[in-house]
Amino acid sequence: MEKKQQPVGFRGFRGGHPGMGGGSTEKAKHFKRTLIQMFGYLRPYWGHLVFVALCAIVSTIFAIASPKILGKMTDEIIKGTIGGGGINFSTITTIGLWLIGLYVISAVFGYIQSWVMTTISQRITYAFRRDISEKIARLPLHYFDRHENGDIVSRVTNDVETISQNLNQGMTQIVTSMIMIVGILVMMITISWPMTLIAMLVLPSSIMLISLIVRRSQRYYGRQQAALGEIDGHIDEMFSNHAVVRAFNGESRSIKKFSIINEKLYQSGWKSQFLSGLMMPVMQFISNIGYVAVAVVGGWLAVNGRISIGDIQAFIQYMNQFTQPISQTANIANVLQATAAAAERIFEFLSEEKEEPETDSVASPAIVKGEVIFSDVSFGYNPGQSIIKHFTTHIKSKQSVAIVGPTGAGKTTIVNLLMRFYDIDRGSISIDGIDIDKMKRHDVRRLFGMVLQDTWLFQGSIAENIAYGKPNASHDEIVAAAAAAHVDHFINTLPDGYDTIISETADSISAGEKQLLTIARAILADAPMLILDEATSSVDTRTEALIQSAMDKLSHGRTSFVIAHRLSTIRNADVILVMRDGNIVEQGKHAELLLQKGYYADLYDSQFSQI
Repeated sequence: MEKKQQPVGFRGFRGGHPGMGGGSTEKAKHFKRTLIQMFGYLRPYWGHLVFVALCAIVSTIFAIASPKILGKMTDEIIKGTIGGGGINFSTITTIGLWLIGLYVISAVFGYIQSWVMTTISQRITYAFRRDISEKIARLPLHYFDRHENGDIVSRVTNDVETISQNLNQGMTQIVTSMIMIVGILVMMITISWPMTLIAMLVLPSSIMLISLIVRRSQRYYGRQQAALGEIDGHIDEMFSNHAVVRAFNGESRSIKKFSIINEKLYQSGWKSQFLSGLMMPVMQFISNIGYVAVAVVGGWLAVNGRISIGDIQAFIQYMNQFTQPISQTANIANVLQATAAAAERIFEFLSEEKEEPETDSVASPAIVKGEVIFSDVSFGYNPGQSIIKHFTTHIKSKQSVAIVGPTGAGKTTIVNLLMRFYDIDRGSISIDGIDIDKMKRHDVRRLFGMVLQDTWLFQGSIAENIAYGKPNASHDEIVAAAAAAHVDHFINTLPDGYDTIISETADSISAGEKQLLTIARAILADAPMLILDEATSSVDTRTEALIQSAMDKLSHGRTSFVIAHRLSTIRNADVILVMRDGNIVEQGKHAELLLQKGYYADLYDSQFSQI
């Protein structure tokens, strides 16, 4: 198929490979707007989120109360030891049971909040993947011309997974951290306000250092996500075309490009993780300084009888717990930034312009004759750059139409327009008198069977691949289609016959056999019209004869369009359209065009002059 004047990438119905990177963003460009959009996905679960918050509050309150009770146990032991009256094990047992009860209740509510939040996060990520999948089905093909497949895959996998993990972690941490900070602060004040004041002097230093780390680390999260998309796209390109890469000795260039992208991913990932990892050591260092000051002041207060040893123990525990929600709060900032960066990429994708909606559509003809009229059709993939110019032709019912011409003449583009993969800029295309622009796209595409130069077989059984266009086909229908395509004998030589899984035998299936399977698929679909992309260009002479015979059977009694490079395959066409620079320069039968000694004759002679 010819090269089109459009960005490198998905070429109409043929597929292809991306030519653009996913870009690089340091952080979410619209942080607040992205969070608001996230809240839209969270809205159905507000009741669940309130329940999660209540569970977090209960769990945290019971966890906060335990050090105070543990301090009382310590005081009871000291009183019994120093006072000489002996330790009251009954009281200690009672306190111990209270502690165990608090720990159990705190753990149960913590488990409940985790379970509910996990359910919410998984439902939201399910909704994201569903919306992305539905969006892909509604995007115009020019979107795939300009974006990497790997970048799209990264949004479905990496970005959605980032949101899933961060939602599960961040939402509960926000509530827990706020409750712990307030609750612990109250408990510390009730024990000793001088010691609390000393502990609070640690807080500004912690916040200042953590804020500095957060500001420097958050810029790398967006870069990391973008680099993941870029590396996915490169791997997809190289692995799906490894034979071409090796044929042109491109391994070293591929490795070099991979190394560059991998280095970007390494640098952004390493820096973000390193800076995030600094928070805990910094917090521990500042906390240790605070512990020393509290120990000195607490000892002095205990000597003066103003507080008990158990209070000092409880206070140090509270002080240790107090640093955790502060560090969690700093971590939440990173989590929110990473979540926003991933969510923004998803929302950017979901906000892409969809195919123009179809309103007041006309039903496709009940009985399709196959008369096709192109009337003054003009089209360009890019504004101001027309590929097809004033294209006009009349295809009669059940005619076999061959489209030939040099690379870039517009052969593939004509078929893309006929299938409504793209909408024309000017003019009209009609099938049996009905303008296809007034028909639904899926109704138009249902009228055509397709056999492409690039075969596409998915992972599944051979029977499932043949029945792709008619999923409810019976086994006998599948076998009949395979027999008509001259591939039944080959299928029966496989270990499991029609139940053979393609992925397990892909290396043993030749290009010609794959092509015959796609012809069997088109035969079974039994569409009233047919599009044939040069299907014999990469097979041997014997297989070419089989494929040509199968295609002759397939096209019999149908209006068929054949994009031809080998002119020998279209000698019997009812009409040959010779295209050049986006328009028809000659048309007629093979013999007629040779007698004209024009452009077609030159093309034909150039192919057979050396035979």
